[in-house]
Amino acid sequence: MASEALLDIGDWGSAIFRQAPAEAFEPGGARGGRGGPVHAVVDSFCVGIEPWSAKTVERELKARGLTPIAETGPNGFESFHVKDPDGFDLQISNGAFAKRRKAAPAAAKLSEAAPFAPTGWKTVWLDHFSFGVSDYKKSTSFYTNLLGWKQTYDEGSQNECLIGEIGDIIIRGGNPLDPKFGGGGGRSRLGIDHISFGIQPWDTDGVKAELEKRGLRAQIDTSTGDEIHVAAFKSYHTATPNGYNLQISYVTHDNRLALPHAVRPKPSAGNL
Repeated sequence: MASEALLDIGDWGSAIFRQAPAEAFEPGGARGGRGGPVHAVVDSFCVGIEPWSAKTVERELKARGLTPIAETGPNGFESFHVKDPDGFDLQISNGAFAKRRKAAPAAAKLSEAAPFAPTGWKTVWLDHFSFGVSDYKKSTSFYTNLLGWKQTYDEGSQNECLIGEIGDIIIRGGNPLDPKFGGGGGRSRLGIDHISFGIQPWDTDGVKAELEKRGLRAQIDTSTGDEIHVAAFKSYHTATPNGYNLQISYVTHDNRLALPHAVRPKPSAGNL
């Protein structure tokens, strides 16, 4: 019996769904998300890098005090796992999945009946991972220096970083310049508590209607609290069958910085 499924996300990424052991979740099934019990968790992510030489990458990781663990796979897949500052599993690969995806798009059939009719939407962008960490400045430095991600803005408790030409990540957590840092009560849960995908075509009212037609929640999120029809950022939160917080937005590569600096949250003194 199959224990995992590999899905292509547009032409830029993949997701591996695995059956997780019960101990992967907190008592009561609550682990991030919005609403009822959550029985899903993102336990790692993998990024393909260039240039790739397994020996060089391993040497450079070790030179930075990391402990790379090799993992190879079919079709020439090569990678190393390392731990980030909070112990999160980061996998760095030669991007063989992407090469396979372009050469032979997925054509597998579903083993179970679809839960509802297709929407016709296409996922075109990784709007963001919402990534909770203990020290967002340390983690931002780790990922930008190791993988070449680019910072956009630092508002005192989070920093949005550009992941090359495939998407963004919002790194959220404690600020070491805050006098209360380390005292507990931080706003972020460690790990990825939700993922936002940009879809097309986007119709603000139509997306909401299609979600609700399928019995799914359509919780408005504009980040700034503006009415969704006039907001600079438009999105809805819903939930997967396992209760995971899934966000759907209108963001694409071309409008990835949808919130102009003028309307983004003003930096606090602690971000200097």
